[in-house]
Amino acid sequence: MSAWALMRSLNREQRSTFLASFLGWTLDAFDYFLLTFVTVRISSDFRVDLAAVLFSLTLTLAMRPVGALIFGLLAERFGRRIPLMIDIILYSVIELLTAFSPNFTYFIIMRALFGVAMGGEWGLGSSLAMEALPRESRGLFSGILQQGYAFGYLIAALVFFVVFTFLPAPLNSWRTMFVIGVLPATLVIFIRTRVPESPVWEHRQELNRQRGISTWAGIRRSVRLHPILFLYIILLMTAFNSLSHGTQDNLGTFLQKQLALGVSSTTIIAV
Repeated sequence: MSAWALMRSLNREQRSTFLASFLGWTLDAFDYFLLTFVTVRISSDFRVDLAAVLFSLTLTLAMRPVGALIFGLLAERFGRRIPLMIDIILYSVIELLTAFSPNFTYFIIMRALFGVAMGGEWGLGSSLAMEALPRESRGLFSGILQQGYAFGYLIAALVFFVVFTFLPAPLNSWRTMFVIGVLPATLVIFIRTRVPESPVWEHRQELNRQRGISTWAGIRRSVRLHPILFLYIILLMTAFNSLSHGTQDNLGTFLQKQLALGVSSTTIIAV
């Protein structure tokens, strides 16, 4: 079946579910990458070494597994939909609170908390999307879904350009960018009204109830039956993230600090 035929085969609920998951992943990346364009400005504002600001990026990534574990467990117990809405609100609100950081210590704490929230989104969104789609279309749409991360980076670059090119002082600051970062919270309205719970999760919950199996026992059983696959996925995603974040995260800093490029040039290269 062609890609176009697979797209046309989806019903309204499946399209809404995939769109919500794609936007959730896109906006998660958008909120994360906003910081990568303003590290030099934050360093100057708080009068701290640039390396300390860059460490906040590392801290955010280090906290992602914590969020993945917490929200993964919640997803198995309460479904994918409600934890996803909570997670999106959480990372959006943390982004807004970051904009009002009175000092660098507060800023670092917010970035650590953001990492927890950021870690929850991919597992929740991808599970909700893939479990709602027909089996034959999951390969195509899993690839499209992952591109939401790159799309989020592009949006962050464009917001950086608009804020520092068109807004007057004092609005043309890194704090304005983080205020804009609260906008993903509006996605929750769409999920609440248009996206159903995962049918796969609902079916498994019913089977577990009939068999008298608890949620936690089901999780332990899955890991016990597929230890090699579980380890392989962890190592694969570790490699992918090292390649991605090892280059993207410091690009904005490199262009502005080492090459002394302006807003327009930095945005063009990033895009």
